[in-house]
Amino acid sequence: MTAVDTARPPMDGTEPVAGKRGSGLDARWAAFAAFVGLVLLSLARVISGANDITSGGTVGATITLAVPIALAGLGGMWSERSGVVNIGLEGMMILGTFFGADFAYFSHSPWLALVGGVVGGMIGGLLHAVATVTFGVDQIISGVAIIILSTGAARYLAGVFFTGQQGGGPTQSPHVPTFQALTLPGDGFLGKLEQHHWFIVSDVAGVLHGIATSLTPFTIVVLLLFPLSWFVLWRTAFGLRLRSCGENPDEAESLGVRVYTMKYVAVVVSGALAGLGGAFLVDAAGIYREGQTGGRGFIGLAAMIFGNWRPGGLLAGAGLFGYTDALQARQGSTSVHALLLLIAIALLLPAGYLIWRRRAAPAVAAVLAAAVFFVWYAFSDDIPIEFVPATPYIITLLVLAFAAQRLRMPAADGIPWRRGQGG
Repeated sequence: MTAVDTARPPMDGTEPVAGKRGSGLDARWAAFAAFVGLVLLSLARVISGANDITSGGTVGATITLAVPIALAGLGGMWSERSGVVNIGLEGMMILGTFFGADFAYFSHSPWLALVGGVVGGMIGGLLHAVATVTFGVDQIISGVAIIILSTGAARYLAGVFFTGQQGGGPTQSPHVPTFQALTLPGDGFLGKLEQHHWFIVSDVAGVLHGIATSLTPFTIVVLLLFPLSWFVLWRTAFGLRLRSCGENPDEAESLGVRVYTMKYVAVVVSGALAGLGGAFLVDAAGIYREGQTGGRGFIGLAAMIFGNWRPGGLLAGAGLFGYTDALQARQGSTSVHALLLLIAIALLLPAGYLIWRRRAAPAVAAVLAAAVFFVWYAFSDDIPIEFVPATPYIITLLVLAFAAQRLRMPAADGIPWRRGQGG
């Protein structure tokens, strides 16, 4: 083993190097949490009668809404694991939407939308890397500048390439070719089973039905990027070197790691993933429109923080936002009202755990909070319509607030670094 291969984040107990035993435990906990969440959803559905909260339509909409957010979050994770904050994810997604639509339209192939999204995002990522890594520009300022530059560039380029095309112009493209949903066996049977509204059984059928009717080749490619990113960053020497740059770049440099190179690679990959998220938006809508990203780059950063800078966690955070967004978009205040009951039931779980650990004060607080949500649910018929569109953002902020105690960002994240400064 060489000195380079021994480069690692500080072994201070905050983030041990992942091993097989730890990853297996994480997978088991994730599976258990998913099962408990499904049971709680099923219980809330039976009590409230809001059958749409586990329907196939809601699950399918959740996947469509969560994927671009998850890609932005994955891009942010790559960048910040190397120590570079990437606020410019939104701008890289904007470039991804234009280039994805442009490549798809003129090539008549949806596969070229993936290539275009990656190319557009990489351009934004390269600009961010040059500004922050080479010239030491403040990372926040650079990110904001890229968002502004990308917005203007997309409008200008759309005017050049789409004006004169049927249905195109400076603010939108003509319709572009898109991927079609795959036909999976058992789809009809799952749909019928879902309509019986049986406890757990119909909910599982609804989830599987939603997945079966919403998967496209694009979605499958995207989902494979998450285990691939985990493997590269936590199971290879390259990933160890990259993460060491985000933990202690001075020590990494002393062990022979090319810190600048690692940061460049991470930020460009970050842009490529965000651009791919923009291309997914175009594929889902069948058209490029100005403002199509709608702040999803920033929401992706929130999902990344919720996931503690890890692929599985950020995927769960993106899914949470996508799910609440799908509920309010499909059923409005009816399904959102059922979430009050779900929150009340869910709060009883940590309350029981805290009682078992003999922590009286936080246990009482959790029980009181559960009682407040239950009373709110019991003595109201719906949620004021003004609050319904804000539900995904409120849920995301609440979850981030509760999860803040367990978060640990890379130690050198956002800190400017120059070669030789540690010597």
